[in-house]
Amino acid sequence: MNDSGPLIVQSDHTIMVEVAHPQYIECRDFLNSFAELVKSPEFIHTYRVTPLSLWNSAALDTGMDEIINRLIGYSRYEIPSNVLFDIREWYETYGSLVLEKVSENSLRLRISDSIILNRIRQDNDLERFWLKKTEDGFLIAAGERGNLKHALVKIGYPVKDTCGYVPGAPIDLSLRNIDSDGHAFDLRNYQKEAVDAFYQAGSASGGSGIIVLACGSGKTIIGLGVMNKVGSHSLIITTNNVSVHQWREELLSKTTLDNEEIGEFTGLIKEIKPVTITTYQMLTYRRTKEDPLLNLNIFTEHDWGLIIYDEVHLLPAPVFRATTSIQARRRLGLTATLVREDGKEDDVFALIGPKRYDVPWKTLESKGFIAEAICIEYRLLLPSREELEYAHASKRQRFRIAAENSGKLTLVEELICHHSDDSILVIGQYIAQVEKIAKKLNLPIITGKTKHEERKKIYTDFRKGRIKVLVVSKVANFAVDLPDANVMIQVSGAFGSRQEEAQRLGRILRPKKRASCFYTLVSKGTDEQNFAVNRQLFLVEQGYKYQIRY
Repeated sequence: MNDSGPLIVQSDHTIMVEVAHPQYIECRDFLNSFAELVKSPEFIHTYRVTPLSLWNSAALDTGMDEIINRLIGYSRYEIPSNVLFDIREWYETYGSLVLEKVSENSLRLRISDSIILNRIRQDNDLERFWLKKTEDGFLIAAGERGNLKHALVKIGYPVKDTCGYVPGAPIDLSLRNIDSDGHAFDLRNYQKEAVDAFYQAGSASGGSGIIVLACGSGKTIIGLGVMNKVGSHSLIITTNNVSVHQWREELLSKTTLDNEEIGEFTGLIKEIKPVTITTYQMLTYRRTKEDPLLNLNIFTEHDWGLIIYDEVHLLPAPVFRATTSIQARRRLGLTATLVREDGKEDDVFALIGPKRYDVPWKTLESKGFIAEAICIEYRLLLPSREELEYAHASKRQRFRIAAENSGKLTLVEELICHHSDDSILVIGQYIAQVEKIAKKLNLPIITGKTKHEERKKIYTDFRKGRIKVLVVSKVANFAVDLPDANVMIQVSGAFGSRQEEAQRLGRILRPKKRASCFYTLVSKGTDEQNFAVNRQLFLVEQGYKYQIRY
């Protein structure tokens, strides 16, 4: 206990941190290793300790004694005994259930905690998994590996999977020292650490899990590094066709693979090759809602040694279900944030794997690996006519009226003029809104309706500086490589989506000589302003401060 410490631990597992305290930054980074930020007003931030946050911490080998001792050292008052008890219990749960390989057809679930063992033995819903009960656990069929892990995490028992992986069909792949543009190429130190943390020298304890790093920090490069380690046929699943082509370009530029070894499985091309790149949309495609998903068999009809889930926080439910059947394949998830708006973070933990590596965004910024960013929120009044419409609208209509505040157009124009020498993205949720902005200001625009070839040309013109301002819809939220963009003007978003806020800031975080600017325009005193507070949570957790302007 420290009478002048920066934090207060409460009996409901929340932790309040004083932002102005001299130890705030080191305390924030410590809390990020085992807790989740839930509120971030100006002076006091609130974190919550959860079982999942502690399981991920345990998977990263953050010492439990270190967590408790530092928590006591930072705490202004004595920590409630139930919180210390729960931290130990939740932390120790990870590793109490270990899944081991017995033969090609059977696995053993070994449970070291007698209380957990007894509870699971009494659970009738789990009876279907047991081939045989043993003194310290159960035997199960190898094909139930994913289903069992999923069922157990849902009742609070994470499984440490040590069954290992099939090697997959081999491929001759190595990383180049010089890329195709003639530039020296090597993984940065943190990228090498991330690869090693995932692969774990090929041991059964490695080979599945999530790498969490800021947008612009080179998660694709980490994917190439893992492919190099694994050395087998790989399936890469990403968010859209633009990202498919970006992965292909990076593979050709930075590895020894050639065109004939890389396939695309998209709406335009359907080919399976040693390295195949597809999208979540393709995997979940069906002609009607009643028809079966036509392409999910891509997971099982080829001898993959590695499956990469790009932007893993967007994983749709059907892909989760398919992932339960491929637990013997190495699985790498890449993301800037583990936050899921549907609350299914535990599904990611059980089926893809635990968090294997994470570096705070501000740490990468301080070392020059991502750009410094200034975050500014403008709060605008609704014009009187729109205010009247807002007052009489339903709750859902109110949000859209506020989001499409016509006063935002004038401010967008002013900000563009202010940043006349910069590369600017104007992004919004609603097609009508971004089309209106593009038309009024005579700016190029990309939406979901933009044809692929036209979209590709516009992105290329923006990268080469022939276009200085580009209006985009939410299609640009994910996996779009626009390295020179240094100003983002966000005119509307998907309600209170923290993951979207993080991804959008990430569009302008490629390293630059000057700071990037992230502007958010919200209607003052409306539901949109309330949602904006939640959107900022993840970025505040990473150390960004929002300036508020009127």
